[in-house]
Amino acid sequence: MGIGPLGESYGQLRNVLGSTAGFETLVSGNRVTLLHDGEQAFPAMLEAIEAAEREILLEMYWFGSDKVGRQFAEALSSRAKAGLRVRVIYDAVGSIQSDGRMFARMRAAGCEVEQYNPIAPWRARFRIGVVNHRDHRKLLIIDRRIGFTGGINLGDEWAPEDAGGGGWRDDTIRIEGLAVEQMRNIFVHAWQRIVEPRPGGKPSIPPVAEIPEEEGSRVRVLANHYFGERRAIRRAYLNRIASAKRSVCITNSYFIPDLRIRRVLRQAAERGVDVRVMIPGKSDSFPAQYAGRRLYGRLLRGGIKLFEWQRSILHSKTAIVDGEWCTVGTYNLDYRSWRFNLEVVAAIEDAAVAGAMEQRFNEDLEQAKPISYEEWRRRPLLVRMLDSFFYLFRKML
Repeated sequence: MGIGPLGESYGQLRNVLGSTAGFETLVSGNRVTLLHDGEQAFPAMLEAIEAAEREILLEMYWFGSDKVGRQFAEALSSRAKAGLRVRVIYDAVGSIQSDGRMFARMRAAGCEVEQYNPIAPWRARFRIGVVNHRDHRKLLIIDRRIGFTGGINLGDEWAPEDAGGGGWRDDTIRIEGLAVEQMRNIFVHAWQRIVEPRPGGKPSIPPVAEIPEEEGSRVRVLANHYFGERRAIRRAYLNRIASAKRSVCITNSYFIPDLRIRRVLRQAAERGVDVRVMIPGKSDSFPAQYAGRRLYGRLLRGGIKLFEWQRSILHSKTAIVDGEWCTVGTYNLDYRSWRFNLEVVAAIEDAAVAGAMEQRFNEDLEQAKPISYEEWRRRPLLVRMLDSFFYLFRKML
């Protein structure tokens, strides 16, 4: 069942937008809904899957075979059995603990399921040179009409604690409008790098009509498919922070900013911009947490305010600038997201959406602990040694 060549999909978007700017095109007329944590995101995603009529595309770093993962596997399989085109990409490292029999059952039900960059040498498409390159995206696209992206993976860790999950703090957005076509193009690009386009199949689905601008948000979907576009997400962050006038609010699960990122944050603080960064108090990746803490002193001396989330694992990747522009996606301000991972970010120009996200950021601060320079300097010697040790490997974490 073929989606059709990438050129066809990209060309349709170009004709609608009257532009050749590709995946970075800013499109108006999108309805954006913020979904906090798995408690809100999972029901919305499952509802969209159930209501799908022709096509479901899923690209997921971590597709667990636990309660949540099986629930999604069954929902996707049910739609495939009903005759829909269902295509799934999961990452070999992110889903390394998942039961392969779950994916086999999905294939038997009619889903097309592919693994990104296998790490087992006996697997087809294994290449030693790209083992470190991972697909860190989280994308769900329904009928070229509805799209989801953010930091939430399909696993029990994101389910509410009262439902037996880990209650990880994270964010996803639901988009309805032309930006979904950009999200679909991103998936198609990844799919065709894995699977050769197959002729025939079901007819192409026409792109969704644009929602009137006064009813929607302007959205730019950013992705790093290859080196030429690898700087797109990073450039968006740098440009917006450099032009910030009032505030910069960043939430990052793996915050190991390089010199240029640190410089633009410091320069913003020197201009009087309120720069606040929320990071995990406890992390699912302790090497990344240690490496990031090595930089606290430089950041704090530069006027950047740091806060450590004190409840469950913080896994969100968001940014808000001046309460007018915001991002939700998979991108961390670290070397791995910039150089090695496939990532995706939705950048939204809408004061209402950015304001709602900033309000949630401020609410989260109530559950976070401010970090002072004096406290950082007094950390135990063993912690200092671990910070310095893991910082040496920051480009590999």
